[in-house]
Amino acid sequence: MRLAIGVDAGGTSTRAWVVDDTGRVRGTGTAGGANPNSHPPEAAARAMVEAITTAMSGSDPAEVRAWVIGMAGRSKLTDPRIAAVFEREWAGLGFVRAGRPRLVSDAVAAFVSATPEPDGTVLVAGTGSIAGRIRDREMVSTVGGYGWLLGDEGSGFWLGRQAVRTALDVLNGNHPPSSLADAVLAEAGIEKRSPDAAFHLITAVNAEPPVRLARYAPLVSAAHADGDPAATEIVERAATLLAEMALAARDDGETTPVVLVGSVLGPASPVGEAVRAALRTATDAPVLGSDNGVLGAAWLAALDAFGPDIPRPKTGTVS
Repeated sequence: MRLAIGVDAGGTSTRAWVVDDTGRVRGTGTAGGANPNSHPPEAAARAMVEAITTAMSGSDPAEVRAWVIGMAGRSKLTDPRIAAVFEREWAGLGFVRAGRPRLVSDAVAAFVSATPEPDGTVLVAGTGSIAGRIRDREMVSTVGGYGWLLGDEGSGFWLGRQAVRTALDVLNGNHPPSSLADAVLAEAGIEKRSPDAAFHLITAVNAEPPVRLARYAPLVSAAHADGDPAATEIVERAATLLAEMALAARDDGETTPVVLVGSVLGPASPVGEAVRAALRTATDAPVLGSDNGVLGAAWLAALDAFGPDIPRPKTGTVS
């Protein structure tokens, strides 16, 4: 039985699927985070191997013909020291026919998981943001993705920063009272009636890594749901920026799918709802969501191993 393996190596958890040459899912495995951007390389590599080993239970490692790993910030594995840690762990898997895995971005894996079409656009908005042009299931160009200092427009980081700025504007008398501002101060543990509340908030925010601003992003959604005008303005601006990013990654008149990925673009997010509405107005393309990158990685591995006619794996078809 010829096999292929897909791995979704996230910062919080890792999932692995084993599929056979008919496209059936033969086994699945989960483990802790396996992204070396979020964890020490040794721990990340062990978690990845744990997920794969669980998925391979009862299967012959010698029958694995290809494997694909979807990972955010996969360039980390170009560091020879980190790559050596993973290769030591991988050596024990016994994939003598498959050789080294193919590394793809988590965005590509997510796109492939959402649609059988080979071309299209993927828009990612979690802590950061980026849009990618997909051709033949590969990322050929990007828009954005410059990180918190230079970009990440519309992302969780951006939303959190705007929320804090709103709170500072309210405290300094440059903005009407806002439930969003109150929520930010409560989250930061600052008494809003303090005459030095603005200075305390600035100090608290600057005492943490910049990316921690993303923790204020959910407050925007909650305040928007309560009808807070400041939060609604932030949501609408974020949606505009993200939709523009996605459209900039597309050709004029392109009708290929747009796949939305990440917590900011989820079905329960007001930003995601507004982005979907904007994209459907601007293009005739289907707008899809994805939260199942392991499916995409598994299908990419199956395509590598068995050729273009292999069907997409189906969720819940473990046999």
